[in-house]
Amino acid sequence: MRRLVALVATALSALLLAAHPAHTALADRDPLRTAFAKAAAAHDVPRDLLAAIAYAETHLDGHDGSPSASGGYGVMHLVSNPTTHTLEKAAELTGLPVEKLRADTDANILGGAAVLRSIADELGLDEAARKDEGRWYGAVARYGNASTPELSRLYADAVYELLGLGFKAKGLRVAPREVTADRGEYAAAQDLNARAVAASPDYPNASWVPANSGNYTASSRPSSYAIDRVIVHVTQGSYAGTISWFQNPSANVSAHYVIRSSDGATTQMVRDKDVAWHAGNWSYNTRSIGIEHEGWVSDASWFTDAMYRASAALTRHICDKYGIPKDRTHIIGHNQVPGATHTDPGPHWNWTTYMSYVTGGGGGTWSATVDNAGAFTASANWGTSSYSAQRHGADYRFASPVAASDPAWFRANLPSTGSYRVEVWYPSDPGYNSSAPYIVATSSGNQTVFVDQRSGGGGWRSIGTFTLNAGDRDVVGVSRWTSGVGYVVADAVRITRL
Repeated sequence: MRRLVALVATALSALLLAAHPAHTALADRDPLRTAFAKAAAAHDVPRDLLAAIAYAETHLDGHDGSPSASGGYGVMHLVSNPTTHTLEKAAELTGLPVEKLRADTDANILGGAAVLRSIADELGLDEAARKDEGRWYGAVARYGNASTPELSRLYADAVYELLGLGFKAKGLRVAPREVTADRGEYAAAQDLNARAVAASPDYPNASWVPANSGNYTASSRPSSYAIDRVIVHVTQGSYAGTISWFQNPSANVSAHYVIRSSDGATTQMVRDKDVAWHAGNWSYNTRSIGIEHEGWVSDASWFTDAMYRASAALTRHICDKYGIPKDRTHIIGHNQVPGATHTDPGPHWNWTTYMSYVTGGGGGTWSATVDNAGAFTASANWGTSSYSAQRHGADYRFASPVAASDPAWFRANLPSTGSYRVEVWYPSDPGYNSSAPYIVATSSGNQTVFVDQRSGGGGWRSIGTFTLNAGDRDVVGVSRWTSGVGYVVADAVRITRL
């Protein structure tokens, strides 16, 4: 019977990967869009959810078949390492050889869809449930192969955040949409996106998620070893995946800090006093602090301004704390370590920008923070609360969702027309809205994105980069018109010119 299933799967996969004459022009123009559509149809998984997983993992880049740091391959990051074997599982499910799944993008996407569907089947998602993207949350959480429920939630939340905000890359577009993630058992897991929940012992702006004790050396620096270097790394993988890998006893690697691409969120994994295994050189390990940055050396799209600024603030803190000169002799890339075989941070890392932020010379960027007590307007339907300690300022505004916009607006005087990063601050609570609509008044018209306010509160969350017109006007609104459940909250926004 198993052989028959494998033969049928092989035949189906071959048919799906073959170019159909009617779709040749579309495949030539948008091959990724076609590949995701075929894979989604073959395994009855939501296309945009499948694409969001791929974007969260790799920004839709297969890296020519090269593995990630944790042994993941292709745009779907099919993993083969001592503890995880989703690559081999994909081969079993599709009948396609491992070599093809590693290097061929269409095959890799088909394999990812097969693995995701197999997890959904294990969780008992029937045909009706599979039509609701929110019901796939548990399957997505398991797809990430995280080491703990907290990291599984971090991973799945990142994927669902992409569905709410939308994204465009490599000819593929996923539009923002309302989706209520059904977290199920993961709702009880700690929300690592709420930065105040598990504070770093050494850096106040970071969360604390400890690496496996077998992946670093306990020490008592700086008394045992002087700390005189900061070493910049690139993860060759995702933020959640890297954190999980450093918790895996098979990794034999770690870094002190990991920084997320989208918003600069920072997690500490090894105490400053201990020796992380990140440099590939024992002498440099003992004398340095290692900072990993989410992304891939070959793809500049990961290196955002938010990441540069968050990392520079951390490096500045480390240098001030340990008396390290803020120069390129003491702040180096992994590729500069004697004997290094790694090339990170690579040619796309902008050292000029980074060092200007470290030294404080990059302070010319305009930024404005607008609290609900400032340049803010809302109707009488919006209540005022100081219930949550995660609030920005003295209080925040809230309202029930209705089938009418009735937006609360944050106003700012933008100095020039250009590209701006928009971040939002809100207190999170299980009773707040699962898909709160944020309206951004861009130069080409209003754009709406959706944020799950049940998690990730108490810190700045980027909702995207937009082209905004100069002038004093309403820039960011929070609408009440949503099918998401729970109070819609309006607290504060931050607008930064890039």
